[in-house]
Formats: sequence, structure tokens, C-alpha cells
Amino acid sequence: MRNVYIYILVMALVTYAIRVLPLTLIRKEIRSKTIKSFLYYVPYATLSAMTFPAILTAVENTYAALAGFIVALILAFFRRGLLTVAIGACAAVFIVELIL
Repeated sequence: MRNVYIYILVMALVTYAIRVLPLTLIRKEIRSKTIKSFLYYVPYATLSAMTFPAILTAVENTYAALAGFIVALILAFFRRGLLTVAIGACAAVFIVELIL
């Protein structure tokens, strides 16, 4: 039981260090266009890397998951709202699950 508290403490310290180090090490404004553009796209890339595997494993049938993903991509491409995209993807998964 004592090890659990040590693990939690280490995780808290690592999380704190990751958030504080950039603030303490980088005090000037970042002027490099390359670094700025890299930092701009990091949240999108991270979210995509975390979300895509979850999409494919959300349902048992991979084809249904792919159908929902493709419908969501198409609706998002045409700039539909978040609710429309989510309902469309869910409907696509439901229909493919009924068929298969």
C-alpha cells in the first residue's frame, strides 16, 4: 500500500515538472516561425493520435467503426456542426451494425 503513494507522488512531480519547466526555461517570446507553427499543431496531432485508435475499437465491428469515421470526416469537411457530425457518425455505425 505504501508503494501506491510513492507512485502517485512521482506521477504528480512529473506532471508538475512538465508544466513548469517550459515556463521557467523560456522567458522570451518565441520568434521562430517554425517553432510557432510546430507548437500550434501539437494539440491537434495529440488529440488525433489519442482519438483515432479509440474510434476503431469503440464497437466490435471494425467496418461499422470505419463507416462512422468516414461519415464524420465527410460531415466535418463540409463544416457541419459538432452535434450534426456526432449524430451522423452514430447513425452510420448503427445502420452498418444492423446490416452486418
